[in-house]
Amino acid sequence: MWLGIGATIVTDLWAVARKRLLGIPLPDYGMVGRWFGHMGRGRFQHDRIAASPAVPGERVIGWTAHYVIGIAFAAVLLAVCGIDWISHPTIAPALALGIATVAAPFLLMQPGMGAGIAASRTPRPAAARVQSLVTHSVFGLGLYASGVAASYLR
Repeated sequence: MWLGIGATIVTDLWAVARKRLLGIPLPDYGMVGRWFGHMGRGRFQHDRIAASPAVPGERVIGWTAHYVIGIAFAAVLLAVCGIDWISHPTIAPALALGIATVAAPFLLMQPGMGAGIAASRTPRPAAARVQSLVTHSVFGLGLYASGVAASYLR
């Protein structure tokens, strides 16, 4: 659990740095919460999630989902590499998993929220794709950094 939380915190710190250095807006996890909230009502696809009706508690839902997904991805790393990975973390599997997780927004989240497959319906799809790839790579580096921290605490 802590591995996924740590990696997600690293990702969030990257988002803050990216905003300060590059002027790229912070992710709006309220929209993710809105998407998940509508799923509970049977709606999985939106033309534009921002135009869909608000869902009570959508910011909390979105932030919770963000961290739960990070924990789930970390569990995949440990399922593939084994729990002993925490004792001797290596960067390659963590970074590879981080990069692989970009499939989730490209194929599920972005289409479901109305942005199209791999952000194809956004004003600047190539820029959105690069940002997703970089962010998920940072998540992978966060998995590794969290693994190193955990190895010292064992």
